[in-house]
Amino acid sequence: MDFSKTWSTAYFHGRTLRRAGGMFDANFYDVQTNEEFWVSGPKRDRTDTRYGPSKPEIEPEAVETYHAFLEGAPLPGRVNG
Repeated sequence: MDFSKTWSTAYFHGRTLRRAGGMFDANFYDVQTNEEFWVSGPKRDRTDTRYGPSKPEIEPEAVETYHAFLEGAPLPGRVNG
């Protein structure tokens, strides 16, 4: 996933997602389909999922970065990780 400089737009698997407030259970929507999404960053305490205690789905290309983050590395594009 890539974000715009202002973090108001996310690009994921060919979709353009825009940040928006006022949605019931989402914080981004697809600009082409209006489908709503909840986008959240990883947490070092591993409470990544939105509801309940379950393991997050991690995109295969992000596994190495995710595990490095859990061990203290900053996230790409984030100064404070």
